[in-house]
Amino acid sequence: MSDLSSYIGFDLPTLEVNLIDPQKMKTMAALLRDPYPVHWDQNANESLGFGNRVINQGPLNLSYIANMLMEWQGPTCIKRLKAKFLKPVFDGETVVAGGKVLDVLEESSSRILCQIWLSRGDEIVLTGEAEIIVTKEETD
Repeated sequence: MSDLSSYIGFDLPTLEVNLIDPQKMKTMAALLRDPYPVHWDQNANESLGFGNRVINQGPLNLSYIANMLMEWQGPTCIKRLKAKFLKPVFDGETVVAGGKVLDVLEESSSRILCQIWLSRGDEIVLTGEAEIIVTKEETD
């Protein structure tokens, strides 16, 4: 593995998720046994002032970040994810997972620190950090 310092400042390849599907949210709510109606009941959200759209589950939003990282460095690259959910993501929206390499944590184990985010247009809806093991040598 080459010197990892060349990764610092590198913008991670983005992952775009188009038109968040409300049916997938309903399925995920059932799988998680999530009784919170904001994930599957449009009427409940209307009474809360969110209009007639349902809210994507946090684990689904975080999975977009995980998928972006794994597409970049492989299925075993993620060592730690730390995330803060800032805004809800609604059905029908498009989000983009992205990130940037901040630091080399340990050269010998190829471990780096990345800033991560999920955005909707110019608005950040999730932010955090990821510790990644570099498994592929590409910073282009």
